[in-house]
Amino acid sequence: GYRRVFEEYMRVISQRYPDIRIEGENYLPQPIYRHIASFLSVFKLVLIGLIIVGKDPFAFFGMQAPSIWQWGQENKVYACMMVFFLSNMIENQCMSTGAFEITLNDVPVWSKLESGHLPSMQQLVQILDSEMKLNVHMESLPRHRS
Repeated sequence: GYRRVFEEYMRVISQRYPDIRIEGENYLPQPIYRHIASFLSVFKLVLIGLIIVGKDPFAFFGMQAPSIWQWGQENKVYACMMVFFLSNMIENQCMSTGAFEITLNDVPVWSKLESGHLPSMQQLVQILDSEMKLNVHMESLPRHRS
């Protein structure tokens, strides 16, 4: 999803401002989210293994198995697929920041990491127009020698 948004923004910006260099990179999520994703990755494999083997982990703790566990034992293929896809969905959500940072002449113009959201295309164009006008104005000012 976010890659597509970045590519769309990149296309529009490069059409409107052909001289601007556009780069994209992935930003790592916060460490807590990386740890959650790693834990889920291992937990998923253990859970699938327990479902396949048919070992009841709840009996180890002296607990009665919930009905979903019993359903999983009766429908092992569906249960394994459900655990796999559900876990992958959560892992991907934890690892995706969707961040993108926009800089112009090494000056930050927009940060999704700081703002928490993506700018609309109109908002982004207005920001870039303002920055470009400011840069042109600053370059046209006479330079004073000391």
